[in-house]
This record gives sequence, structure tokens and C-alpha cells, in this order.
Amino acid sequence: MIAALRRILGKAGPFIGLVLVIGLFALPAETRVHFLSYHNFKIILTQTVIVSVGALGMTLIIVSGAIDLSVGSTVALTGVIAALLIQRGWGPAATTLAAIGAGGLVGLLNGSAVAGLRMPSFIITLGMLGIGRGTAKWLADNQTVNYESSPINGWMTTANPSGSALPAGVWVAVALAAATSLLLRKTVFGRHVFALGSNEAAARLCGVPTTRLKIMVFVIAGCFIGLAGVFQLSRLRLGDPTVAVGLELDIIAAVIIGGASLNGGSGTVLGSIIGALIMSVLRNGSQQMGWPNYFQEIIIGLVIIVAVFLDRFRRGGRT
Repeated sequence: MIAALRRILGKAGPFIGLVLVIGLFALPAETRVHFLSYHNFKIILTQTVIVSVGALGMTLIIVSGAIDLSVGSTVALTGVIAALLIQRGWGPAATTLAAIGAGGLVGLLNGSAVAGLRMPSFIITLGMLGIGRGTAKWLADNQTVNYESSPINGWMTTANPSGSALPAGVWVAVALAAATSLLLRKTVFGRHVFALGSNEAAARLCGVPTTRLKIMVFVIAGCFIGLAGVFQLSRLRLGDPTVAVGLELDIIAAVIIGGASLNGGSGTVLGSIIGALIMSVLRNGSQQMGWPNYFQEIIIGLVIIVAVFLDRFRRGGRT
């Protein structure tokens, strides 16, 4: 009985969690009509984009047995860089590529320090959290970076309640999720990432280039985070060096809720996306219920604790 329950949680746990959360806010009569409307689900999907794109990179990192605490600062930094480039007349494609490159550079620095210095990723990325935030404030002269207009502004808009089309950011996130899932499950690189997170020493003895692999994982994740910075810019329509404080916690929570283990070696892209959706539904439903912000944070914290407990239960109590 317990073994069967563990198998069910392993395969369908995140789906069950998402259904339960949606049901929680769909049952009360005062929120049902608006909560279940197409426009509201479009808002939820749009609000999920930034966390989802960041969670794709964080999934790679956590599966490899590491963690990245500099995500929020990197999102702020790449958003400021993108806003400054728009000010200088850069087009949307060039601006996006530059922001992705800046995120990849941060990932390169993180990965090189973790792999080269053989220091815990927790410490390295905690230091980068401060470096990235400070650099963003320096580049922005400690103020918001405003610009007249850019096609990027339309990538995350939900302004038209009657419109049926989803914002471009949602489709980009879906496409990237599919590509990342294929990368993890169907390529040698993906198998090496799982091996690295499961047992680094054994992976090294089997010929896996662990040092180079760690750097590549952080660089790819940094590129995802750079793109998340562009989507954050699209949502705010300005570059703000103080934005995304604590975003890394939301992203890590989404990956853990989705079934990944902080010990490394396990995790799925689909689970991480569902975890991001669960968090967005919780925030959206809480706002519609009129719950105060601090209560929302308490609920999300409890959900994270329950997710970690269920992960341990699914693994038979193994750490």
C-alpha cells in the first residue's frame, strides 16, 4: 500500500497538487466565476512565465546537485541592461540576445567559481547575489531606467480582457520547456547532468567531464535567467535594479514542488512548470479571496515544506 502510494506521488504528485489548489479557489461561490474565467487563466499563465523560464535553468542546476541564489539579482541586472540598450536604439532581437548573453556570463562566472575553486554553489551564488544587485544599481545610477517604447513591451501584456490570444511570453516558455525536457531526457548531456547530481565521484570515474559539465549547466541556466530578465522588463516596461528580490526562492520552490530533490539526481521540466503554476494559482487565488500578502507567504512556505516532506516519503525516508 505504501509502496503504491509512493509510486503515485512520484508520477502524479505535482498534477494532484495543481488540481487541489485550483479546486481550493474554484469552490467558493464568491470567487468561482471570475477565477475560472479564461481571462483569469490567461493572467495566471502570464504571471507564471518569469518563474517558469527561471525554473528551467534552476532544474538543470538542482538536478546536477547544485543551487543558484543569484537568480533575482541576475534578472534585475539583465533587465537593466536591456532597458539601457533600448534607450540607445537597439532593436528587440539584439536587446534580447544581449540580455541572454549577460545572463550566460553571470552563469559562466558562477560555474567557473564552483567548478574551479571547488566551493559550494550556495556560497558562490550567495556572493553573486550581492555582486549582481550592486552592478545593476551602478549601471542604472541607482534609479529606474525608462525608455519611450519597444516591441518588447507587448510580450507580456494581458490588457485586452476580450482577446483570446495568449501573450508571446507564454508560447516562448512552452517552447523552451519542451526543448529543455528533450535536452535532459534524450541527450548525452542530459544523462551526464543526472549522473553528476546522483554521484559526482562515480560520474568522474565513468569519464564524465564534471568540471566542464558544471560550467555548462550554469551557463545554460544563466541564459534562461537572462531571458527571464527581458520578460520582467516587458512586464514592468522599465528597468528596475531593485526588482525581483526573493525571486530565486519562488523559482527554487517551483522546482522542489515539482518533485526535484535538493540532493540532486532527480527532477523533471514538466514538474517544475507545474510547480510554477501552483505558486501562481496560489497567489492569484489568494488575491481574489482578499487574503493579506503575509498570509499568502505563509501558505506558500507551508506548501514548500509539505513538498519536501512528500519528496522524502516518496524516496522511502532517504536523505
